[in-house]
Amino acid sequence: MSYSFLKESKLFIVYGGNKYRIYTTTALDFSQTVAQDSYPVKTLHNQARMVEKANITTANAADFSFQVPLTKEKDESPIIALIQGLDSEQQLTSFDIYVQTGSAVFKIDSAHITSADFDISPNLQFTVRVQGKGTKLEKVGNESYTIPGELQSETSTRNPLLVYPVVTIDSLNMGNIISTNFSITNETTWTAYKTLQKSLSVTNASNIMRPSDYVVEKRNISGNIVQYQTDNNINQFDDFSTTSNITIKAVEVGKAANATPFLQIQLNPASFTARMAVADAFTQSYDYRLIDNSTTFANIITQYS
Repeated sequence: MSYSFLKESKLFIVYGGNKYRIYTTTALDFSQTVAQDSYPVKTLHNQARMVEKANITTANAADFSFQVPLTKEKDESPIIALIQGLDSEQQLTSFDIYVQTGSAVFKIDSAHITSADFDISPNLQFTVRVQGKGTKLEKVGNESYTIPGELQSETSTRNPLLVYPVVTIDSLNMGNIISTNFSITNETTWTAYKTLQKSLSVTNASNIMRPSDYVVEKRNISGNIVQYQTDNNINQFDDFSTTSNITIKAVEVGKAANATPFLQIQLNPASFTARMAVADAFTQSYDYRLIDNSTTFANIITQYS
């Protein structure tokens, strides 16, 4: 038995009958809380009862987060697919999460991704930070528990990926980029799952009321681009647009700017606002977002082979 969770834990994603081993950094976290309702017990005849009683019949959605380093071998492609994919009913693709440790295996049922953040920087390994929610967190067995699904093959090597951003916004000069990031956000709302009849049958955590269905309210891609201000782009500050075509490419370090990128996002139409900032050097920041998501996310985000 071992309790060195961050060192020995393994993450598996299961969906479509397949099981994928996903390698993460130590930024792996999951939890689920219950909702406590209190009610007064002080009465006219019993003034001494000042402390309220509590009642627990419902659980909140389970939360999870992890960070995945992207590699040249692209074994992390299932995560990219889950970030942008929708099922046949236009719902976020649902999957199960298993976390295997040296002493136990934990499962999050019917998980979906609520946000994913990408930072494109030549100084750091290219990673994606994922957050999401699920219906139930439970311990399903000890370290010998067999996780269901057909294990998919993975490459024998893992080469870290360093990328740099190549950005185009209409006809603007987008050289001298300092940093670029983009985020995918899925705003979801859990449907009502609390009833008086169900609450009366709750005796312990095994039959507590848990959320099961949700509605996708909004999907969005947004981000930020920062560049040095030079003589070539000095007139671009304090600008804005609501009809722009924005392309962001993550090109492997060592390859030319016109090389096939590792990852590309294409936003059209998109909006942006540009602001100048004064520090050790003049910089300007572009905050952008997609303003029409009629195009599927699979056509907006492209991971090249």
